[in-house]
Amino acid sequence: MFLLKRIVPVLFLMMTLFTSTVAAAPPDHSQYKNRYIPAQLLGINDFHGQLDVYRTIGDRKAGGAEYLAAYLKKYEAQNKNTLLVHAGDAVGASPPVSSLLQDEPTIEILNDIGFDVGTVGNHEFDEGVAEMKRLINGGEHEVTGDFEGASFPYTVANVKDEETGEPILPPYVIKKVNGMPIGFVGVVTTETENIVLPSGIEGVEFTDEKTAINDAVSQLKDKGVESIVVLAHVPASSDRDGSNASNEVAELAPEIDDEVDVIFGGHNHEYANTVVDGKLIVQSYSYGTAFSEVDLMIDPKTKDIVEKEASIITTFHDGIEPDQAVKNKVDSYKKEIEDLVEEVIAESAEPITTEQEESGESALGNLVADSQRAAMGTDFAFMNPGGIRANLDEGPITWGELYTMLPFGNNLVEMTLTGDQIKAVLEQQWSGSYPKILQISGLAYTWDRNAPVGEKVISMTDSQGNPVDPEQSYTVTVNNFIATGGDGFTVFKEGTNQETGPLALDAMIDYLQSQDEAIEAPALDRIEVK
Repeated sequence: MFLLKRIVPVLFLMMTLFTSTVAAAPPDHSQYKNRYIPAQLLGINDFHGQLDVYRTIGDRKAGGAEYLAAYLKKYEAQNKNTLLVHAGDAVGASPPVSSLLQDEPTIEILNDIGFDVGTVGNHEFDEGVAEMKRLINGGEHEVTGDFEGASFPYTVANVKDEETGEPILPPYVIKKVNGMPIGFVGVVTTETENIVLPSGIEGVEFTDEKTAINDAVSQLKDKGVESIVVLAHVPASSDRDGSNASNEVAELAPEIDDEVDVIFGGHNHEYANTVVDGKLIVQSYSYGTAFSEVDLMIDPKTKDIVEKEASIITTFHDGIEPDQAVKNKVDSYKKEIEDLVEEVIAESAEPITTEQEESGESALGNLVADSQRAAMGTDFAFMNPGGIRANLDEGPITWGELYTMLPFGNNLVEMTLTGDQIKAVLEQQWSGSYPKILQISGLAYTWDRNAPVGEKVISMTDSQGNPVDPEQSYTVTVNNFIATGGDGFTVFKEGTNQETGPLALDAMIDYLQSQDEAIEAPALDRIEVK
């Protein structure tokens, strides 16, 4: 069992220790309430195959498939008109127990729990559209053999086949509760184009979320469906009391058809329970540490949702007994891969984490970048922080822990860039909707928080303290994700003399095994902010 012991920031702890409820203020239908049909939606987002991974929230454990299953089944038993939904990234960036078996275990667990509908996130595209469809529809894989696929439908309205112009999956799905139809429309962030390898999205195009939702809603209304829910793998967030609704879903809500009643968000792993433009918006963090409970009242005469409220429930272990059938199944998956994942690679003298300084630098980021620079023997190395998915605890470091930390299967790429191009790369850290501070090796630089985008980097030096010459050529190591412009770092695409190296995971293993002593956290002295 991979127990991730990262200390969660205080604000996050305060936001997760209790449930909260937000309700949309309904019109006065009190005289008709005796005819309303109660329905319940239980939703998760960004599970990422975390079947056997626990998180520590305060001093309490949360997450893990057997606990998530127990909670969902408990709440489902309270209302026979319940549907289970997910808003994408159910798989991808998964720990070994899922990913080494092609993420089939996660789909099987979702089947066993009884999910009713889902959408795709950006990580469903990690291994390409064909593999995504195989997990959904079933099919043969050379590693795992035949797979039956998901027992529930998927929907995505804003991803189309480039040749046919048709959606690659149904743009909507209709489910019935007590005879009442509920339409589900799925969308995925258009940022997927920038954060997935080109091979993963080959042959498809991503269209505007708003237009796709409204088109699908129009089709649902033509079929007489008045209760409509959007499963959006698009960022959402709010304060616990429902105030300060923000991110793309909050901006999207006023622009989509008012027949939409509820929007499940995803992608940014944050909390949301709020109402914008009469639409209830929910998002329950990530990794199965919480789920969204949405209670609805449907008028059987109009078939419309007339009341709605939501709570975000944390899956604390001390609040419930785990589901034994799911636990047994997860244990069986772990048995298949235990010899590999339990191999001890090295020893850590202390916890090494991705917690960033004000400058954006982290100790684990430095360690990963150092391993990649050593593997390729280059002047500098750059690592995207989103590619590091877990911390290292003090003590033995196993292969499984390293895989959980670097799960994407990216190869390293060596290239040549000029000093000017390296500065341009660094300036791109602030060009997106939020900063993405690259983790570095062999390089040091200072940036100005008050300078405009494009002029933030003040100075750069190499490992010997020499200024980086704008005209000089330098060798650089990156992974193949950012080498192809991922995360908006398009300057890397200009690199010359490109050569592919080992997997980032293998580079990390070799680097740790080459150390004579227990691994210590690298000093945080590479990035300075003024």
